[in-house]
Amino acid sequence: MSDDHRRRVPRTDTVLADARLEPALATLGRARVKEVVVAAQDRARAGEIAPEAVADEAVASLPPTAASMRPVVNATGVLLHTNLGRAPLSAAARDALDAAAGTTDVELDLATGGRGRRGAGALAALAAAVPDAGGVHVTNNGAAALILAATALAGGDATRSSTGRGGREIVIARGEMVEIGDGFRLPDLLESTGARLREVGTTNRVHPADYADAVGPDTGMILKVHPSNFVVTGFTSSVPVSGLLGLGVPVVSDIGSGLLAPHPLLPDEPDATTELRAGASLVTASGDKLLGGPQAGLLLGDADLVHRLRRHPLARALRVDKLTLAALEATLRGPAPPVRSLLEASVASLRSRAASVAARIGAPAEAIDCVAEVGGGGAPGVALPSAGVALPSALADRLRTGRDPVVARVEQGRCVLDLRSVPPEADSRVVSAVRSVLA
Repeated sequence: MSDDHRRRVPRTDTVLADARLEPALATLGRARVKEVVVAAQDRARAGEIAPEAVADEAVASLPPTAASMRPVVNATGVLLHTNLGRAPLSAAARDALDAAAGTTDVELDLATGGRGRRGAGALAALAAAVPDAGGVHVTNNGAAALILAATALAGGDATRSSTGRGGREIVIARGEMVEIGDGFRLPDLLESTGARLREVGTTNRVHPADYADAVGPDTGMILKVHPSNFVVTGFTSSVPVSGLLGLGVPVVSDIGSGLLAPHPLLPDEPDATTELRAGASLVTASGDKLLGGPQAGLLLGDADLVHRLRRHPLARALRVDKLTLAALEATLRGPAPPVRSLLEASVASLRSRAASVAARIGAPAEAIDCVAEVGGGGAPGVALPSAGVALPSALADRLRTGRDPVVARVEQGRCVLDLRSVPPEADSRVVSAVRSVLA
């Protein structure tokens, strides 16, 4: 009778008894470690590895945490890559997450023992970062911030509309009716509140008179939306916030990317401070984009209006948890987050790093100049000069599926590792990952 290699595959309990798995049993749990062991046994039964290598394979395949999400190196050149979690958190924010993971005073005044304002520290930090805002509030993402504003100002309450057709009107330019990703469209989100949209202007041009003619007794708000993921050029015109004042209704500016103040590298990107100074009643933005913090929706503006939104029943459903509040406060109070240093890195430093990484990898790696972008619906059309490493295109898939995944982009028939989106401390991970797939 011929030897069947499957008979030599060790039993599950035998592998689990391997001393090298004991730390993982404590940190990952028996069920998760058993899954890894069973996967190694299946590989042995399929002939992919030797039966005697099952324990070694299981040890090598242990995940770093009990969660399924894996850390990856973003070498795409897109600083705020939505599929990769957008902005990487700063070390200060990560420390804050660790501190907030246990029992905290998120909604308790330790001095009095009574109930405190939820996330008071994060809200104070946000107010300090944007002094022009009379009030601030935080929701669980940018779309939620806009939905809360739309619901409170123009939502579906028939008693508020003289026509009896439900909610009040939101006046918005046709050229700002954007699709924000994953098939979600801004008009659909706004209409889900019960509000009615009053479109003005044309796709490429809108004038102050268009807004003035549209505003009436049923107008709940004027909405300005930054077309953050596309650019319209040529015969165009738009109306800034300052041109919409005096019409008797709140002007809400959705700037999207979360830039709190002007940035010299992004002169055309709207920011909260400038919009508020221009007269916006309310500014909405995201926390996980150019701000560089966790996913959150930021509301900044008139104190009475923000208070009204904060006390709206929907605010409870959209509130953020203690981890988000902790990470947001640390982002605002701590050192500059990684996205800022990635954005501001000099081309000379990137070229130097690219040369070093390519030299450490050896053939066929080649240091090249390339072009990065902000991403995440921010600064559309802005090209960021960059540098990186070019490899054969076939390596892109192997790098992405390796033990320490590196996500690159394929461009002009080459796998490009754009270092503008890679923090310098991750260069060694890139080198090791490439060497591994070349071996």
